[in-house]
Amino acid sequence: MLTLAHGGDETAWQEVVRRHVRLVWAVPRSHRLGPEDAADVCQTTWLALAENLTRIRHPDRLGAWLVTTARHESLAVLRLRGREAPTDLWQPPDRAPTGNTAPAFGNTAPTPEDALLTGEADARLWRAYATLGDRCREILRLAAFAPELSFTQVAEAVGIPVNSLGPTRGRCLAVLRRRIGVEVAR
Repeated sequence: MLTLAHGGDETAWQEVVRRHVRLVWAVPRSHRLGPEDAADVCQTTWLALAENLTRIRHPDRLGAWLVTTARHESLAVLRLRGREAPTDLWQPPDRAPTGNTAPAFGNTAPTPEDALLTGEADARLWRAYATLGDRCREILRLAAFAPELSFTQVAEAVGIPVNSLGPTRGRCLAVLRRRIGVEVAR
């Protein structure tokens, strides 16, 4: 497909884009970029692919190449915009808890006690998440920020066989649950 696209076949280009567009868009979204910045990242990623088609040695790893390129572009946008670039691509949110902490009887504001408990639970989750390996964090990040991606797309982005994704994700979640439990026991 890439060879045809390099040769100028418009249909091949359309197919490459169709197969990977959601994957590319998921990366700037996971960095919480606004719509304009995300569009810029995607456009730059596709341009980089067009400029580097002859350098892609493993066409079966194109998804991983696109994710890496989009990640680098997203971080560049964050630096250019004067924002603080995260050390990990999925840091704890620096805003109020978003869980449903509202008490019953129509009051939509959480009580101070509910907000405190939710904040503590969130902190435990993020501490446990930070102890996971890179692959687990990447899999869980894509599951959280791009749930519309297929197993094939996520497996391609992470660089594992599609048949391994489910069991690997299950193990990652099991480790996360255990580590959250250790946090609670402290």
